[in-house]
Amino acid sequence: MGPSDDREQRPDAPPRVLSALESVATAMLDEHGRVTWWSRTAQRLLGWTGEEMAGQQASRLLVEPGNSGYRSASTVPRRARLLHRSGRPVEADLLVAEADGAAERLVLVLPPGGPGRADQDADVARALLAQDGIGVAQFDMDLRLVRTNTTLEALRPEGVGDDWLCGLRARDGSGDARAAFELVAATGTSVASRVYDLDRSGGGAALALSCFRIDDALGMPVGVMVEAARVADAGSPRRHADAYRQAFEVGESLDVVQVAEDLTSILVPALGDHAMVDYPDAVLQGRDPSPGQPGQSVQEASATRRVAVRSADGDWPAPLIQVGEPVPPVAETPEIAARHVGGVLVADGELSRRILGHDPALIRRFLPEGTHASLGCPLHRGGRFFGYASVCRTGTAASFDEADIKLMRDLCARTATAIDNAFRFAREHQTAVVLQRSLLPPAATSSTAAETAGVYLPAGGAVSVGGDWFDAFDLSSLRVGLVVGDVVGHGLEAAATMARLRTAVQTLADLDLPPDELLTRLDDLVRRMQREANEPDSVGGSCLFAVYDPVSRTCHMASAGHPPPALVTPEGDVGFVPVTPGPLLGVGDNPFEVTSVTLPPGSTLVLYTDGLLGRDVLHGPEQLKAVLAGLSPAEGTLEALGSALLARTPHAEHPTDDITVLLARTHAVSEESTARWEYPADPAAVQDARAHVNAQLVAWGLDELLFSTELIVSELITNSIRYAGGPVVLRLIRDRVLVCEVSDPSSTQPRLRRALTTDEGGRGLFLVAQLTTRWGSRYTERGKTIWTEQQLMG
Repeated sequence: MGPSDDREQRPDAPPRVLSALESVATAMLDEHGRVTWWSRTAQRLLGWTGEEMAGQQASRLLVEPGNSGYRSASTVPRRARLLHRSGRPVEADLLVAEADGAAERLVLVLPPGGPGRADQDADVARALLAQDGIGVAQFDMDLRLVRTNTTLEALRPEGVGDDWLCGLRARDGSGDARAAFELVAATGTSVASRVYDLDRSGGGAALALSCFRIDDALGMPVGVMVEAARVADAGSPRRHADAYRQAFEVGESLDVVQVAEDLTSILVPALGDHAMVDYPDAVLQGRDPSPGQPGQSVQEASATRRVAVRSADGDWPAPLIQVGEPVPPVAETPEIAARHVGGVLVADGELSRRILGHDPALIRRFLPEGTHASLGCPLHRGGRFFGYASVCRTGTAASFDEADIKLMRDLCARTATAIDNAFRFAREHQTAVVLQRSLLPPAATSSTAAETAGVYLPAGGAVSVGGDWFDAFDLSSLRVGLVVGDVVGHGLEAAATMARLRTAVQTLADLDLPPDELLTRLDDLVRRMQREANEPDSVGGSCLFAVYDPVSRTCHMASAGHPPPALVTPEGDVGFVPVTPGPLLGVGDNPFEVTSVTLPPGSTLVLYTDGLLGRDVLHGPEQLKAVLAGLSPAEGTLEALGSALLARTPHAEHPTDDITVLLARTHAVSEESTARWEYPADPAAVQDARAHVNAQLVAWGLDELLFSTELIVSELITNSIRYAGGPVVLRLIRDRVLVCEVSDPSSTQPRLRRALTTDEGGRGLFLVAQLTTRWGSRYTERGKTIWTEQQLMG
């Protein structure tokens, strides 16, 4: 078993299998758990050679000896900590497959994150090399140059070799770049924006280098990546170096206005004493900006507005255009176009005044007093115009030189990229919010069982919209179903998953399944979605499903890893329903438990996602309880209560996760509006049932429903006595509709069919369907209940 090649580790191993596994650490174990084949990739990952592992027990590689994840076949990765030859632990996922027709097992060792990480790393490397404003070079672990991009080649001095970067001397005296690269390769510690002189004599042009180590899919270091940006020359080395260093922070926010403020904070003092940034209204409104190109002024694109300013003395002069004010249009002349240097408009004081037509009013609005030099640069990216940045120098400051112009261009290019990223995120976020809001039910509903109001507040900042949802819908016999759920992940995929789960819950609820069985079916659906997904861990979530019956005033609920609902009694007492939390959706193989509580009329249930708690499961519930205690849930509208709840929740102003709340104020059906009878399995009971129903309808003043209800009751009770036996229970409920229920001990569900002209029976349910608004059947603990609804007249 030699280590020179994977195929030579075990000559009799199937070549087809080996070819598929060349990029994964693999081992073959016999029936006793001894290693019979050890791949070269496994040697690179753990350090043990094939000769050292031949015939050894695989258990010796486990940091936790009790972990037996390698002993049985599995299709789901199992996390384990393996022992490297050096003694350090290595995190890995294990997959085990049994060989066909043999007792041997094939063990696949994957780095955490799976093999897809290599593709992600490759995408990152390609993105870095594609940068058009930053030089990028990749070295192997021996600091041999692997590849560069065109920007770095443009920075390369004439007549130097491929190792020219390694020979650069640090301006701070810390040594040459090779020493820094070697330290990064050896320790993995990154270096950020260290300045190195291009000229060995110092004082001239320089590069700001940032470097970090890159690893392969197995977590093994394979090289060093270096980013290089030109730094100002001897005139202002430290100021420009600081500006390039700060430029890496531009774009950390996905707020386009914050990006503009970050840019002005760098322009002053790096380039001048007054800086300003203007955006077209389209960018501020999240719409597609106008096409743009280098040299285009902000007035050419569309109506623009000032979004960020900065002054060296701290106070922005009052005569100048203020933040939020529109920018007056200025016509561009051929002379202005001729003054652009690499896309940057370079102007002295006289040219600036000519650009403004020597209009005193415009000069006061655009130029700080004493301006003698200015730079202006468009913020364009991918053929789209995002805005315009300007910086001015006043007093005795020197004019702008080539290094200043280069810095302005680089800063604006990076800012435009940051705005483009923020703009793309904002559009996706807005699309996901619109999609999710369109999938949610009406914010407020009213029914016999309860009135409800829902509140949905999407996450802000750099977090995309999640997959939270709420729902409230009518069920049979005047009951209402209440749902709150939270899907794993963010963005459009989470919103789409939410839509599938919401539809599934409604469909399952229409079958009148109890809460625990509904969640079991929903869990099965999520596990099927996991099998279909490229990343199974990205599909899952939590859900709380409750059913409230206004006749019995009982609420039955079950939870799939969801926070318990809060309950506010009509007297104002606040507490939490003691729901037993089941496993999250997608875990499977664990039952869900039903919790039942009796709710006085006027009680308020508060169902929510963990965003309302600020993801603080320890202190969040107590904070929510305190907020609810300070409100008056029994008074006012539920919409006003929801708004007040968010207003008093501290983290709701800038939520880091979606906040979803469903409020439900319960009602009750009076005893005078219900009637119940029980009959034996005797055909004579049908006549008694008709008599009871007729008398009750007359007492309720529903004479217009006598004929249809008598036919419905006769058919349903006759079927129950004939096919199910006794006892048979008949119940009438009067509300906006007349509900008729017949319960029997049989679990056989009735089925509507079309009888042939020659059939002597089979028309009963067809007749019931024609006489009712809707009908159905649901399982109960003692059999089933067939129910019908008839609309009351008048």
